Amino acid sequence: MISTWLVWILVLAAPALNGADEWPQFRGNQQLTGVTTAALPAKMRLVWTYVAGARIESSAAISSGTVYVGAGSGDLLAIDLQTGKLKWKYQATDSIGESSPAVSGGIVYLGDYGGVLHAVDAANGKGLWTFKTEGEIKSSPAVSGDRILIGSYDGSLYCLSRRDGKLLWSVATGNYVHSTPAIADGLAYFSGCDETVHGIRLADGQEIVNFPSGGYTGASMALVDKRGYYGTFDNQVVAVDLVKQSILWRYSPSGLPFYSSPAFGGDRIVVGGRDKLVHAINVRSGKAIWTFRTRARVDSSPAIAGGRVYVGSNDGRFYVFDLADGKKLWEYVAGAPLTASPAIAADRVVIGDLAGNLFCFGQ
Repeated sequence: MISTWLVWILVLAAPALNGADEWPQFRGNQQLTGVTTAALPAKMRLVWTYVAGARIESSAAISSGTVYVGAGSGDLLAIDLQTGKLKWKYQATDSIGESSPAVSGGIVYLGDYGGVLHAVDAANGKGLWTFKTEGEIKSSPAVSGDRILIGSYDGSLYCLSRRDGKLLWSVATGNYVHSTPAIADGLAYFSGCDETVHGIRLADGQEIVNFPSGGYTGASMALVDKRGYYGTFDNQVVAVDLVKQSILWRYSPSGLPFYSSPAFGGDRIVVGGRDKLVHAINVRSGKAIWTFRTRARVDSSPAIAGGRVYVGSNDGRFYVFDLADGKKLWEYVAGAPLTASPAIAADRVVIGDLAGNLFCFGQ
């Protein structure tokens, strides 16, 4: 019999489900829901560890059996998902921070602190083209058709040709574009550091949606059924109606910000807070369903698979919770803060820590 959590997801977020063997970009899909149909084992174990030698803030992408992740050394790494062996590395222009790879059509895209977006051959690590912005890149690339989007700390969202990196259009905002755009129905949505929700038409860069977001925002928006969910530095999680361009509810449990991006779990979203808690919030009412207290702030963005929640914490632990009630099912002590977000594919989950270790868990 199909489980309740999966019924909810199939009804409300079918377009946002990610295939079991792929996690091709930050949050797993264009709608940034952090959800996959992959089935992970009930009892986890550490399968392998890759030592990158520099901090890993970048969240991994997984495609065709290969893990792609950026490191503070400026290396874009390609690692075999099954063995943990390095396939190749590509040296970016500058250090790689939170920008996470996107993989599409045999090309890996990734931004660096030098403000450069790189396009790299996924098979061999050969650089194909670069595009220079005027500020550092912490946003993760998002691919739609023949176009790729990237935000920059120069305050602009850029749309480029995937083939050659040619600029198609750019939109200037009033502050940093830190978050990754969520894409649906030909529009790219993001809540910016200018305290505004933007909806930009992919075809020509025209702004279709523009309204106050409820606060300075570094987190990315989970997009489901014309509604967006995101956290702010005004210490709230906010739900917005993107059609009516209005705020539906605000969740304000404490006096600390939300930097984590939410995962969509049917009737609830799950998000980490700088109050040290993982929060499950009802998507209709904006009320807490459950919380779990870790030992430090939670900047890692949760992922959901098979009725379980997977997330890292700055307390150096990787946690697995029951989506229904928040009960802790398993944890792994990494020893260093985990600010990156988990990537799940092919029955395995991958996450890096600030000590430069990339962990792969499975059976």
